Amino acid sequence: MSIKAEVTKWKGKDVISLTAGTYTATVAPFLGSNVIRMQDSATGVDFFRNDDSRSLEEIEADRVTWGFPTLYLHNRLSGGVLKCSDYTYQFPVNEPDYGNSIHGFLHLREHEIVAVETTATAAIAKTSYTYDKKDPMFETFPVSFRADYTFTLDASGLRYEFTMTNLSEDRQLPFGMCNHTTIKAPFIEGSDGMDTRLYVPIGEKWELGRDLCPTLDMVPHGNHDRQYLTGSQIPVKQEIDNDVYTTEIGEYNGKPFRGAVVTDLKAKVDIVYEICDEFKFWILWNEWGEKEYFCPEPCTWMINAPNLPIPADESGYRELAPGESKTVTERIYARKA
Repeated sequence: MSIKAEVTKWKGKDVISLTAGTYTATVAPFLGSNVIRMQDSATGVDFFRNDDSRSLEEIEADRVTWGFPTLYLHNRLSGGVLKCSDYTYQFPVNEPDYGNSIHGFLHLREHEIVAVETTATAAIAKTSYTYDKKDPMFETFPVSFRADYTFTLDASGLRYEFTMTNLSEDRQLPFGMCNHTTIKAPFIEGSDGMDTRLYVPIGEKWELGRDLCPTLDMVPHGNHDRQYLTGSQIPVKQEIDNDVYTTEIGEYNGKPFRGAVVTDLKAKVDIVYEICDEFKFWILWNEWGEKEYFCPEPCTWMINAPNLPIPADESGYRELAPGESKTVTERIYARKA
């Protein structure tokens, strides 16, 4: 099996190219450690939204809708306010139509290449970003941390590992992150988006208000929601506008499963997206359904979690003490259905 890991160029920038058997992946540290492309030649799957004809400026202008980006602080903070146990921070409102701060800043930073290496079975890329006084956001949010990423590609697909460490001496670090995963639809050449089906074992549906933050009311499942549970949801050519649910354990291939499965009915191929238990919520979104991609977005905390008047075990809110670390993992691969 061919195993390769190397630094190459993409649009004039350094990226890390990984090869393991039939899988290839490209990690762009300069785009916040985004996996800008992943493919499997055995099944023909092209996993994430990508378009080499787009300019670098176009992609940089909307980083959350390409590839596989990591967001911190993810999703929305109402009024830009972040209430921690020891301090209240005020972030810039960058979603003025709704009065929120959205998506944080980690995906906007150029990250460091830490290691590019191979083993007998895997190609590995490690990247990192240290947030400190040199960052332009530090005056707003003076809590030092390090974000470490490990991307391991082998014959079974891609394993993603993200670790955050609180480097501050005396402040709590809120830990809330997600992957704004942009799945192509269709993801097989020659198929149609209408051949795509999505299975997600969802739980309670959270109602959002006009500001797209939770009202704390739950919404009964209708036919649209049940389609996620039966794997009959068509995630394109219709608007999916921030469907928000708790994550649950379902079943896939006869085994307990936490994640999402995307099926191409014509090619009879699945994209399998496994998430760890730290991800408590799903946000499902497709930018009005006409751009040939959709986002099954696993989140560790609920939208606006730091400001919600509910217990942390319900909102997913978590803080890291000085010196404390937290790791989340995911896995994504292709499988013949």
